[in-house]
Amino acid sequence: MKKLISLVSLGLALSAGGAYAASHAGAAPAADAGKSAQQTRMATCNKEAADKKGDARKAFMKECLSAKGETTQQSKMTTCNKEAAGKKGDERKKFMSECLKKS
Repeated sequence: MKKLISLVSLGLALSAGGAYAASHAGAAPAADAGKSAQQTRMATCNKEAADKKGDARKAFMKECLSAKGETTQQSKMTTCNKEAAGKKGDERKKFMSECLKKS
């Protein structure tokens, strides 16, 4: 239980810190752009566990958070790099940005 609380707290702290830094750096509001894979997984697991309570929720969250995602950021990067093979400069940057945002 302590680990779950720690993970939730860490996820909230990281997302709040990222939002604070982005708002004070004059960056464009892109809430999902700065999320790590773990933060995204935490948000997804929380949505899926909305109807669960107590031990069932705890067990679900543990399993969900420890499960390896089908698509990691690294595998996305590899796939997008292969697809962007012939592109250069601004065209490549735009393509990579769009490709990495896709889920």
